[in-house]
Amino acid sequence: MTSLIRVLIVDDHPMVAQGIQSVLESYDDLKVVGTLSNGREVVDQLETINPDVILMDLNMPEMSGLTATELVLERRPETHVLVLSMHDSPEYISSALNHGAMGYVLKDVPTDEIKLAIDAVMRGEKYLCTGAAESLVPKPGETREALTGREQTILLQLAQGKSNKDVALALEISVRTVETHRKNIKRKLGISSTAGLTRYALEHGVLQGTGYAL
Repeated sequence: MTSLIRVLIVDDHPMVAQGIQSVLESYDDLKVVGTLSNGREVVDQLETINPDVILMDLNMPEMSGLTATELVLERRPETHVLVLSMHDSPEYISSALNHGAMGYVLKDVPTDEIKLAIDAVMRGEKYLCTGAAESLVPKPGETREALTGREQTILLQLAQGKSNKDVALALEISVRTVETHRKNIKRKLGISSTAGLTRYALEHGVLQGTGYAL
């Protein structure tokens, strides 16, 4: 007999979590082993719950889904993280995949697609729902260049109001290097002001969960 796929649902909206749970429990090869409401709970209870697949929301209190995904995979690399989010912006999707998520599914997909996504990541395949995949395709005439990991780190620091000098000290790099990264970030995002960078960080979840060590 094939062992059941152990699924953990992480979402700070109880109604959403309950709805997903009721759907998944209709499948004979799945077992919902828990529902949690933030990323910190996932990290704290990971070894106890021992899930095969985590359905992870992104914007949650205490600790964001991105930070939780990174920490989960550090501690238990065999875990498959599947992001389930309402956000369809390419920045969200790219960030999730860059942090190690195996797939990205929008919350408005037909419920049976969540099962397809779980099966895919359990086979070791990446899975993007149609809406997420389309979001990553640049529109005609549009060029899109993703931020590097270092640029994302510097964006976070700048969005918290730190000066170039503060960022340089924190990351042990030169002020000139910070200035270069800052120019590149603004160019890639098409933003000309520091206030614009802060607004971008807020709107795209970069500042979520910053109370935990990066």
